[in-house]
Amino acid sequence: MERVDVAIVGGGPAGSSAAHAAATGGADALVLEKGVPRADRERLGPDSTDAAGILDYWVDIMGIHPDEFDDGVVQRELNRAEFRGSDESATLTSTGIDSSYDGFGYTFQRARFDDWLRDRAEDAGAEYRAGTSVRGVDTDLSTTPGDDDPRHTLELADGGTVGADFVVLADGPQRTVTNRVLDEYLPADAQASERLASRTANHIAYQEYRRVPEDVFEEVNDAIVFWWGVMPGETAYPWIFPNADRVCRIGLTMPIGLDIDDFDRDAYALLDGDDESIPQGNEYIRRLLEWQYGDEYDIEEDFPVVEDAGKRNGTETYPISSTRPIDSPVEAGIAVAGGAMGTTSAFHEGGDHVAVRTGAIAGELAAEGDLAAYNRRWKEAIGDEVVRNVTMADMVAEYEPDDWNRVIGAADAMLAAETGDGLLSQPYRSGWESLKLMLGYRWNKRRVKKGYVGIDESEYVY
Repeated sequence: MERVDVAIVGGGPAGSSAAHAAATGGADALVLEKGVPRADRERLGPDSTDAAGILDYWVDIMGIHPDEFDDGVVQRELNRAEFRGSDESATLTSTGIDSSYDGFGYTFQRARFDDWLRDRAEDAGAEYRAGTSVRGVDTDLSTTPGDDDPRHTLELADGGTVGADFVVLADGPQRTVTNRVLDEYLPADAQASERLASRTANHIAYQEYRRVPEDVFEEVNDAIVFWWGVMPGETAYPWIFPNADRVCRIGLTMPIGLDIDDFDRDAYALLDGDDESIPQGNEYIRRLLEWQYGDEYDIEEDFPVVEDAGKRNGTETYPISSTRPIDSPVEAGIAVAGGAMGTTSAFHEGGDHVAVRTGAIAGELAAEGDLAAYNRRWKEAIGDEVVRNVTMADMVAEYEPDDWNRVIGAADAMLAAETGDGLLSQPYRSGWESLKLMLGYRWNKRRVKKGYVGIDESEYVY
């Protein structure tokens, strides 16, 4: 049996960061990544998906400044985020959160980002093995780190086995391995495989890489643009994110399994009265582009799909966690990090920054020989970020188009009245709706902060 100190399941941002931290701390770290091909990556790697990008204060959460990246990782420097409803809009030029990064944010090429993280981990001494799937993890709790027999035995799809003192589960929001492992430590009536099942615990996202006309790219090349209240579903929204060379990622996220009969078709800009089901992702994008640019352009001719980008033929489909983050069964020597623990967010479209940070904490503690502090440490590092996302997602869960227009209008008024201390600094100057928005956010944030964990550490049984 092959033997390592730390075995890491999944080689995305969380897994590679765990490997880098563990190896830096002197541990023998092995990343096991099943490996998938991409049109824009030469070697096998994780199931990468380009996310929105990184905002200013996310740089500090992630702990990696973009100046450290190889050329080509950063695509566009951003100076704003635009939030649009069917009738209202608001533009945010500052997050209002202190940061060591001078700009508003940046977009990046995810496959190159993943490759950079992998190279960094390997340079630190970790091994990254792509093309190897993990079928399961057997744990013997009678052993301790340093014993002749490993505490964990990972069963590989090729029939091999790997023994490890610690395991970091970083297999993304689909949790292919994570759910089976966690079920061993949860009561039969509270299994992770049911509570974190993909169809109920995740949103689905879809995006296309399209080369846009020069004047359109000029409008959005330094911004991320979101539309709210134009398609049905809790935290469902389309977007445009700029890459390089006039290429934009145009996509959307929405809950899985929506029934169109639950919604008023006439209320949503991207629904048609004749729709018999929720549109597919590519149809939503066509409608978005026709709605925004169809009066001036032939969409298929002037916004062509870039087929050598993304996962396949210029498109990507991927899950995003829509649950609250979970604690890990640390007494068993297991840490769950990144998307597998639910730190990615359907509300802000991704979470590479929190994946990197949680992976790094898990790897650091594993190298030190004790994961006991992991659940406390990740809350200290990203708890405020998670609370913000959960609070906003809860607040807008039942919003309809008119609610989105009202709130976006209130946010625009607050931004216009702002004096430099952040979006919620001067609500009394911008009207009653702005005051209600601020008070509602603060009240919900206090409520959420008391219990934002989806599976608490106390639920695990050893």
